[in-house]
Amino acid sequence: MTTKARVIGSLIVCSFFLAACQQPSSKTTDSTKSANANQPMLNVQFSAEMGSADLSLATDSYSFITLNNAYEGLYRLDENNEPVIAGASEDAMISEDGVVYTIKLREDAKWSNGEPVTAEDYVFSWQRTVDPATASNYAYMLAPVKNAAAISDGTKDKSELGIEAVTSHELKITLEKATPYFKSLLAFPTFFPQSEAVVQEHGDQYALTSANAVYNGPFTLEDYDGPGTDIQWTLKKNPEYWDAESVKLSGVQFDVVKESSTSYNLYESGQADDITLSGELAMQNVNHKDYVVQPSATTQYLEMNQAAEDSPFRNEKLRQAISYSLNRQQIVDQILGNGSLPAVGFVPSDLAFNPETKTDFVKDAGTSLPYDEEQAKKLWEQAKSELGKDTLTFELLTSDTDQSKKLAEYIQGTLQQTLEGLTVEVTNVPFSVRLDRSNSGDFEMVMNNWIGDYADPINFLELFKKDSSYNRGKWLDDTYDNLISEASDAYANDPQARWQNMVEAEQILNEKLGVIPLFQSAEAHLRSQKIKGLVVHSVGAAYDYKNVSLE
Repeated sequence: MTTKARVIGSLIVCSFFLAACQQPSSKTTDSTKSANANQPMLNVQFSAEMGSADLSLATDSYSFITLNNAYEGLYRLDENNEPVIAGASEDAMISEDGVVYTIKLREDAKWSNGEPVTAEDYVFSWQRTVDPATASNYAYMLAPVKNAAAISDGTKDKSELGIEAVTSHELKITLEKATPYFKSLLAFPTFFPQSEAVVQEHGDQYALTSANAVYNGPFTLEDYDGPGTDIQWTLKKNPEYWDAESVKLSGVQFDVVKESSTSYNLYESGQADDITLSGELAMQNVNHKDYVVQPSATTQYLEMNQAAEDSPFRNEKLRQAISYSLNRQQIVDQILGNGSLPAVGFVPSDLAFNPETKTDFVKDAGTSLPYDEEQAKKLWEQAKSELGKDTLTFELLTSDTDQSKKLAEYIQGTLQQTLEGLTVEVTNVPFSVRLDRSNSGDFEMVMNNWIGDYADPINFLELFKKDSSYNRGKWLDDTYDNLISEASDAYANDPQARWQNMVEAEQILNEKLGVIPLFQSAEAHLRSQKIKGLVVHSVGAAYDYKNVSLE
């Protein structure tokens, strides 16, 4: 997930409140109001706006959290990030060669308008996402499905996608090749169903507001007025959900709050159940009885625009000089203070393990990102000589959250102090603006992060292939591309050879610093012990509210 922004965007700041005001839905029946009257409401705070409520267009963590609870796919992830059946009525039947999946759907699953969820809804949704006309940045997630890449390239028609409705409640999915993590993909929002009738009814206004869509998850989305601008929206318990009896909350209220100190004050005054801490607030509360560190398979990194032939960031020594200037241990200790770890490479630790030895990928790769001021200065002088410049000025683009601002100030200060003649101009913008500028290539250096969509190194490493829509900085390396392609194709059924290819790719990315990793994210929380059943994922959509209750 990227900048998931699953981008992929800045870090999530979220808080849960016992009570919140909301406008009742015009679609809510009297019986539903009565049933919900004694159920609690959570209030969740994000640090930025939701990028999109469209399953085919969403790319950021805020959108994925919301959509993961308003929709449901064939599988959901459990507390161990393992896929369990959800919209499917039983586990998938998989052919011996691992290429064909036959999946039966629940016959009692309905949309929020009362219509049945059918196999055709999955076929339509997947075809819509890979259709070049949709311009989905997450279409690449469907690449394992037969013909998906060719359809996205415009060389085949979307009707040739490897998914078909055998009956109204049975799907047949054909892959290009065996994909070990495919069931985990089926739990990701990009693979969820969409109602063709509703999409056609609303046309280009589909999902631009919560009223212009229907939902099949534990909750419905309401009070959402548009992507990138709305600072408040609601999830309300869905009475049409097949497992509505298991949903303990009446709903979830989302509010955009960019000042972490505000969340802290609300918690201390008893109005909040769960808040995220950073910086001094995290360090000051490490001994608090409600202090919790929540690990995440997320890497925060600097991406440099290398698209233009005259881009100074094409110079490898410049990129290395910047990396050597950054004291990552100081960043996590003195700026974040929330349990985050200094990055030693791009792939985070505790994500994936050697299929034979069970060794962490990070240990097998053996990469490092040392802080060395003298080496940074030496490389900077060499870079200036190769570039024919004595000075260099560039813009660092970041989100406007507290944490992003503090990180940007540190990077600006340390680079200007270490690399004489370098000027860094910081621009803090709302998350949606940063995402738009990143996607359009309108940046020189941007602070991005990637939240793992599924627990496999390829999800991180494939971002920087030449043809990846998430290679926004346009770093290119043929050897790297070949290694990733082999891992995905030639070695798809050879776990150990595939693993070695990914290790070598990580080593190349780290040596040449196509991007500059900063840290592996964690979140420090003050979380009330009254919250029960909250499922937190280190990959994919971060939170599942389906079984949450408050004691």
